[in-house]
Amino acid sequence: MKDRYLSVTQVAEILGTTVRFPRRLIEERRITFVKVGRHVRIPESAVAAYIEAHTVQPITVRPGVLRRAA
Repeated sequence: MKDRYLSVTQVAEILGTTVRFPRRLIEERRITFVKVGRHVRIPESAVAAYIEAHTVQPITVRPGVLRRAA
């Protein structure tokens, strides 16, 4: 078990958001977290999995496939 546990502040820095966003993810149970006493920690792998799951890939389109609206 070599996973680092990050504070909410550290996760916010990684995601480039305010602290409110990771707290909301925790409250809505949308990210894995661990309670250590009264502290909340998020495994680094859970942050990576969240980013991977919410990454949107660009659409590659051949020229001429998209049509203009009339």
